[in-house]
Amino acid sequence: MPFEKSVLVPLNADETFALITQPDRLRRWQVVTARVDLRAGGDYRWTIIPGHAVAGTFTEVDPGRRVVFTWGWEGSPDLPPGTSTVVVTLEPAEGGTMVHVTHEGLSAEQEASHAAGWTHYLDRLVTAATAGDAGPDEWAAKPAPDPLSSAEATLAICQLSLRGVAEADYHKPTVCTEFDVTQLADHLIGSVTYLGAAAGASAEPVTGPLESQVATAAQATLEAWHVRGLDGEVKVGPHEMPAGAALGILSIEFLVHAWDFAEATGQQVVVSDELAQHVLGVARQIITPEARAGGSFADPIEASPDAGLLDRLIAFTGRTTNQ
Repeated sequence: MPFEKSVLVPLNADETFALITQPDRLRRWQVVTARVDLRAGGDYRWTIIPGHAVAGTFTEVDPGRRVVFTWGWEGSPDLPPGTSTVVVTLEPAEGGTMVHVTHEGLSAEQEASHAAGWTHYLDRLVTAATAGDAGPDEWAAKPAPDPLSSAEATLAICQLSLRGVAEADYHKPTVCTEFDVTQLADHLIGSVTYLGAAAGASAEPVTGPLESQVATAAQATLEAWHVRGLDGEVKVGPHEMPAGAALGILSIEFLVHAWDFAEATGQQVVVSDELAQHVLGVARQIITPEARAGGSFADPIEASPDAGLLDRLIAFTGRTTNQ
């Protein structure tokens, strides 16, 4: 059964088309990560929520007017990539652009679940068009407690912090006294690229705003980890370690540095207790006395008895919180 829904987006057609096709715009309302080859025959991969990615091929691209692409979920036996089709048409309307979505090739059960999803995200599309960003996605707040889902969920939080960093903030100091904001982003990109190489990812030059630079590096790294999987061990620098543990480092990097960026620029980090608890547990395994002795982390700071889970994580890494 096809699903159909229309929304009025308060932007012109070209701006609206960018919101629904460009990775840096898609991250504002629909996806955690996005790889897009926007041409007929080009492919795409979008992580919609942590642990759940869709993929397919563009079959029609008419900028500002229409885009058609196949759709399916990675790992799904019932709706794998390429088994359904999404048609998005844009029409000028009073007050902006009317966006009409038709999702074809779904069973009745699939239509019901996708109707809920499209309704949720098209509402967020309108919010992003109105406010510039739809903000945290509550559907992504409580991922499955596995290394891949956790890395994607914490990446979403880090990207949101970075989208709140203005160019005027780039050289503000951070709690990592050796880094300003830009230098800390470079450090994070280096860590992401390093851990991506362990899974076979190739490093590519990254440019643009800090959020886009981190997102580009993270997308390549996480897609490589999805392909590799978590079995066995990987070589991280000169050391061999379990693959799941190596990937777990990313969750610490993303969430702790999200806090660093927010602290430097007057923002607040929003994270569910479930996710913060999971990352704190990972940190307790990864941040050993040997890691601290090597200079990667300062000594832990005792958190106050009423500190929240994020503040406990931050204190465990040796940072001072307001608690």
